[in-house]
Amino acid sequence: MHRIEIPEAIRERGRKAHGGRDHFLTNIDPSRTAHIIVDLQKAFMSPGAPIEVPVAREIVDNVNRISIALREAGGLNIFLRYTYDEKEKLSWTAFYRDYQDSSQTEMMRETFSPGALYFELWDDLDVQPDDLIVNKTRFSGMIPETCNLHDILQERGIDTLIVTGTLTNCCCESTARDAMQMNYRIIFVADGNAALTDEEHNATLSSMAAIFADVMMTDQVVDVIEATREARLVAASAAVR
Repeated sequence: MHRIEIPEAIRERGRKAHGGRDHFLTNIDPSRTAHIIVDLQKAFMSPGAPIEVPVAREIVDNVNRISIALREAGGLNIFLRYTYDEKEKLSWTAFYRDYQDSSQTEMMRETFSPGALYFELWDDLDVQPDDLIVNKTRFSGMIPETCNLHDILQERGIDTLIVTGTLTNCCCESTARDAMQMNYRIIFVADGNAALTDEEHNATLSSMAAIFADVMMTDQVVDVIEATREARLVAASAAVR
């Protein structure tokens, strides 16, 4: 698991922005919350895979705990999959032609085309029939014409996202940043995201904590889900009386 180190100056900056509070998303409506599990595919998870992220295997239990807690509280789990699609409407020539050489692009095509072994979700994830699996062709799941995640969330009245997955500093961060600017409230899970190094992981946590998200540990996220669920059940019971 990553060694989590967010500088105190960053934490203090966040507290100042949030009225002195360490956490500002402690009262959520589970029915309007989605857990976005980013790219926990075999390409990143399998030992020896083309883009192996070893720590990603270590966060699976935490990801599953959040999935189970939110599902039981009436929330939604959405598993994103990074996808290579030569026929997509909005082609990504800058990335595949200019940022990578031809051998790297060919690796991406072979690895992330639908139907490829490495394209599939990691077997140890808790994926249930009512969960959604959504493909995306960019790092962020929020870019129009490359993923329909935003439409799915809007159709269900979702206003809060819990973000886990890999890579912390690429697809997870990109999705969280874009979603926050599209008016979603973001909980970014410090021990539910994985990068290639502690340094990259903590750099993203610092950006999240300072500006974009409420950064929590898995235990805190589960506590928030359960506490808000119980409070709403009590309120509903009192209203019936």
